[in-house]
Amino acid sequence: MHKELLEDIGEKELIKRLAEFMPENQVSDDCAFVKTKNTNLLINTDSLVENIHFNNDTISAIDIGWKAVACNVSDLISSGCNKIIGITIGLVVPSNTDWIWIKDLYTGINLALDHFGGLILGGDCSVGKEKVISVTALGTQGELKLRRNSCKPKEIILTTGIHGLSKLGLMIKNKTNFDKNISLTKSLVNSSLQQFRKPKLKTEFLKKVLKARPNKSIDTIGCTDSSDGLFQALLDLATESNCKAIIDYKKIPKHKNWPKGDKWDEYYFFGGEDYELVFSLPRKWADNLLCTDKTITEIGYFINGDAAIDFKNCNNKNLFTNKSFSHF
Repeated sequence: MHKELLEDIGEKELIKRLAEFMPENQVSDDCAFVKTKNTNLLINTDSLVENIHFNNDTISAIDIGWKAVACNVSDLISSGCNKIIGITIGLVVPSNTDWIWIKDLYTGINLALDHFGGLILGGDCSVGKEKVISVTALGTQGELKLRRNSCKPKEIILTTGIHGLSKLGLMIKNKTNFDKNISLTKSLVNSSLQQFRKPKLKTEFLKKVLKARPNKSIDTIGCTDSSDGLFQALLDLATESNCKAIIDYKKIPKHKNWPKGDKWDEYYFFGGEDYELVFSLPRKWADNLLCTDKTITEIGYFINGDAAIDFKNCNNKNLFTNKSFSHF
């Protein structure tokens, strides 16, 4: 009998198969929604694995601690969380790990919690061959639910900021050799390293969207974050909402010094770990938000059709041949 290996089936198919053991729609979003008598909860778990997500040559333990919190909080925000309760930490480290590394890791974790909110509620630790930091974050569901399966045809697709910076920051730390005709400005380098080491999150997003809402009867919108890249975020929304995304390449927000070329499109759309939000709103709601928050950009719209992404005004024919990040 032929064995099916994880590297063959991939992460998305693995999650799809695991979903058969869970309640319906439990894996549609990164966060689990738990309805309780008094307060509805959002729960999310993300793991950072040494030599997959980080290594000591590219990022410090303090910054790893920040990112371990940030990637979880980003998922809570993209589900409509209005308050971070706290986190639990599962820590796996080799027995020869320097205590200072662990101290710095938890220093970074606390710096992030001081910034985003919440406390360390507990956790577990064990020995292993490689370092693993697994964080479970808990928050409360706000009055507006943000879900991947709630985009609708004719809605406007928007994003909260620039993509691709974290990918470039990683490449800079890895001392990647770029083409000789590519010159990276100091501004672009600094922005990229900042987003890679200590990503900023859109903590005020829910308040801004609610303030711009023209119809209070709408309690759910389509949204996700770009932790696995802008392309994957768009594809997740299209797939879960069963509609087609039309993206205007000319409207995509980029750093003013972002280089041109097919390879740089790949870094931009498939890089990941930027933790920007990608969402859709009815036209009037989108216009209200765009008037009050100039950091948000309209990049396209949804139409009826099979789940897919089509680009307008894009000459890069190789864009669709790239693959999003997969843990396997």
